[in-house]
Amino acid sequence: MQHLGPGYLAPNILIGSAAVVLVAVWGLYRALRGASRAFWSISALLVAWYFVALALTWSGFYQGALARTPTIPFGLLIPIAAGVLLFRRWPLFRQAIDAVPQSWLVIFQVYRAEGLVFLILYAGGWLPGAFALPAGIGDVMVGLLAPIVGARGSSGWLRAWNLLGIADLMVAVTTGFLTSPSPLQLLARDRPNELISAFPLALIPVFLVPLSVLLHLASLERLRTPLASEWVALKA
Repeated sequence: MQHLGPGYLAPNILIGSAAVVLVAVWGLYRALRGASRAFWSISALLVAWYFVALALTWSGFYQGALARTPTIPFGLLIPIAAGVLLFRRWPLFRQAIDAVPQSWLVIFQVYRAEGLVFLILYAGGWLPGAFALPAGIGDVMVGLLAPIVGARGSSGWLRAWNLLGIADLMVAVTTGFLTSPSPLQLLARDRPNELISAFPLALIPVFLVPLSVLLHLASLERLRTPLASEWVALKA
């Protein structure tokens, strides 16, 4: 394992990501009104996913190199595909997600404001601007808007915020891919984005980014079928 970056980075990322998991588990407990089978099953999946992502990041599995095929896409795309599949095929999972209020799905993503760390690292010369500026500014904006839109937003504002959040993630992933060391690196050749594929920062693209994508998809699905979702929530 190669630990890159300033000394404050590991505590910031580890504490922040662990807090996201704990708040998510607490939110599920509140939404499902107790320690039901759905709560324990989904909480176990979330915690297991987090620790697998942490272990692979720690081991250097995602570490980029000029002569190495990027492995971060596996950590990014597999959880998203698995989450969508579970939502479509596992009724218990879908009912549990539908029991979570729309406002919570949105407000929870206030953690996206942690993207401020990209801007701090850029200012310290640790990250290239081609990645840090669009990813950091976009994440901070989406995170700060989350509690406002979640608490008072109409369906139009909720839809717009979700699309903005997904667009921000797409920009961050694309610029991260194009600036990090790999045979396909096209940008930031004078300052490669080594941190984004190394421990601990790689936890963001392989855990927080797919989690955010799944939350956006769940929120958009809620907007598409609001009555069914409210009915399931009342039964939970």
